[in-house]
Order: sequence, then C-alpha cells, then structure tokens
Amino acid sequence: MTRTDRPPRVPAKPLRIVVADDNPVVRAGLTALLSGREDITVVAEAADGHEACEAADRHRPDVVLLDVRMPGVDGISALPYLVRIAPVMMLTYTRESETVREALLRGAGGYLVHGEFTVDQLVSAIRDIRDGRAHFTATAADALLAELRGVDAIAHDGAAPRPLLRTTSPQNLSQVQPSVGQSSSASSLSPSSQLSTREAEIMDLIASGMNNQQIAATCFISEKTVKNHINRIFAKLHSTSRSEAVAKWLGVA
Repeated sequence: MTRTDRPPRVPAKPLRIVVADDNPVVRAGLTALLSGREDITVVAEAADGHEACEAADRHRPDVVLLDVRMPGVDGISALPYLVRIAPVMMLTYTRESETVREALLRGAGGYLVHGEFTVDQLVSAIRDIRDGRAHFTATAADALLAELRGVDAIAHDGAAPRPLLRTTSPQNLSQVQPSVGQSSSASSLSPSSQLSTREAEIMDLIASGMNNQQIAATCFISEKTVKNHINRIFAKLHSTSRSEAVAKWLGVA
C-alpha cells in the first residue's frame, strides 16, 4: 500500500458536555459557544444540581460544567456524586476562597470565574480537565492561595484548625417531590425530612466522601456511634450501601 492509499483518519469523537447553571441565558450562551466547536457537543443542560446529577447519570458525559449557587441542590452539594461519573469544572461567578477550597476538596478538577477567560481558554480548559489537568482563573487561584495561607497561619499559631468542609443545610441537598400516584407514606417523603438533624449532618459528610474515621473526628463522636447513625440512615433511606444512600440523598436514585 502506498502512502496515497492509506485510509483517511477517523476524526476523534467530540467531547460530550453537560452544562449546569440556574441562569437560562448563561446556559444558552455556553451551549451556543461550545456547540460551535467541531470536537465538542453539549449533550444536556441542567438548572440545578439535581438535574445535573440526573443528566450526568443518563448521558455519561466527558466533562460537567457546574455552577456553584443554584436553587434546590447546589453545585457544591452535587459534586461528590458528579465526580464519580465525569471530571467536573466549576464555572461560576462565585469567587469566595472557602468555596473554591471546598469545591476542590469535593473533587472539582478546576475552577473558572466568569469574565476572566476567553472562549478559546474555556475550550482549552475543558479539554485539559478531561485529561486530568487542572485549570483556574486568576481570582480562583488567588482565593485558593489566600485560603491555604490562612490555614497555614492557624496551624502555626497553635489554634484548632478550621473544619475542611462546611456542613450544608439538609434542606439544600434534596428537593425531591413525590411522584404522582405515590401514597403519603415515608417512601414519598424527601430524604432530608426522614433523618434527624445529626443524621442529616452525617449524611452530608458521607456525600462529601468522608470515611467513618473522618466523620467521627469532625463530629467529635466515636466511630461506633458513627456506625450506629449510618445503620439508622440506611434503614430510613432503604439503602444497603453508601453509594445508594448518597444517590437517594441527592435525589438521583
């Protein structure tokens, strides 16, 4: 076979993206910009974290673009579930240092603040996030640096370190409405209404990816007590594993 007889190169499959933002104008703009690229296609849009989890579960995208502040399930709360499916890049107006740090602790692969990047830079970041290379815009990088310096200063002062994760209100984690035709039994209630305040706090920490030892240290209780709480949580959520409980807690089961 001569060089001229070589079969044509098969183009690479386009990157499949889920765009999650509660602002319909932002979603439409991102979809229009990204869909104009030959190697990128937006497979779904989502208006909150719950919809983002459902879309990611259904479409299995290569990358999820995720806003922070959304009604119902916010971006930070949805992160632990989403990162099990695809790399996630925060794409938001929120720039507080604590939020940047928490997003990274929960698995985000990058953090871009609107107004600080061009379309080409966004596209380049999406490709890199897919390949495991992190991206930050200037404000996010500065916020993270400030947060890390603050933690380091506290450690050197000998004061008790701040908790790594901020506990999110259970009401923000699941806004699941009962399906038509369900009875008013416990199975039709939202997960947050079935758990006690302590159980909801522990469920938040499970969803963030903490193990029993870390939960015990965070809540100042023993690992045995954590296990007892988890057993009750599993019973109330009708779950047999952490992943199943997290899925129900986030409203995507």
